[in-house]
Amino acid sequence: MSLASTPFAIGGLTLKNRIVMPPMQQYQGTAEAFATAYHVHHYARRARGGVGLVIIESTAVAPEGRLMADDIGLFSEAHVAPVAAIAAAVKAEGVPIFMQLSHGGRKSRPHPGSRLIAPSAIPHDDDYGMPEAMSLDDITCVVMAFAKAARRALSAGFNGLELHAAHGYLLHQFLSPLSNTRGDAYGGDLEGRSRIVADVIRAVREAVGRDVPVTIRVSASDYQEGGLTAEMIAEALTVLIPLGLDAVHVSSGGLSPEPPPNTGPGYQLGFARTIRERIEVPVIAVGNIRTAVQVEDILREGHADLVAIGRPLLVHPDLGRVL
Repeated sequence: MSLASTPFAIGGLTLKNRIVMPPMQQYQGTAEAFATAYHVHHYARRARGGVGLVIIESTAVAPEGRLMADDIGLFSEAHVAPVAAIAAAVKAEGVPIFMQLSHGGRKSRPHPGSRLIAPSAIPHDDDYGMPEAMSLDDITCVVMAFAKAARRALSAGFNGLELHAAHGYLLHQFLSPLSNTRGDAYGGDLEGRSRIVADVIRAVREAVGRDVPVTIRVSASDYQEGGLTAEMIAEALTVLIPLGLDAVHVSSGGLSPEPPPNTGPGYQLGFARTIRERIEVPVIAVGNIRTAVQVEDILREGHADLVAIGRPLLVHPDLGRVL
């Protein structure tokens, strides 16, 4: 039996295999951020294709935090029923489902009249515009928004959660010294820059309890001088994990408009291994992983505990069975 096909546990939840469908934006939400029948079919079809876990696309915890105008959200009770239909359809295929919760920060596409906010008044690029530096009240509101969305996800039938702290979005913006130049408790050294993430984890745990699996997605490199490195992320995780994280999903980049310098096969595996060697919860690897041989090598060589297959799964929904 291949390692990929063996069961594996995240927290108290056992997956039938080690293949994960990672979050990928579908841009099929309504103007009001509601999920649609498209989402139900899309995720159920990949679950039927044999993956061990489905993590749905980045779901906004606040209206001003949507990544794009056609992304979905969970910032009101009205948003619960549409995403509950997704959860029910995926679980009907015998596969657990997690929701990725996010706030775009300076990379949001807020509706006209809403605010563009970030740790500091530093724009992502000219296309997004200048964000407002968040006040302490703003930070508290965002933390509570994550907690409320987590509670709604649980009521919608999701088995677990992923906190999006990668790809240049709000939590990543706080973590990186390149986008966080605050002089208060939420800036400065790594402990200060990690503080909002710690607050979010605590608030989410208070909202959903200790038994629900909660994971985090991180960018292990900013690919810029003076930015985040895998070692820095691992150091932050040693403090964050005991607050209630059950796994770490290791990606990279997104803080800058510039693409990563190398996106060849398995280009993020070194980051995953660096972090896995320094923490005590499972690691999910992701990034240009396309073949069964790759997956098996990743697991056998100890780069990660689970493997996320992204774009290939969009093209070949049954890839989970093949791997």
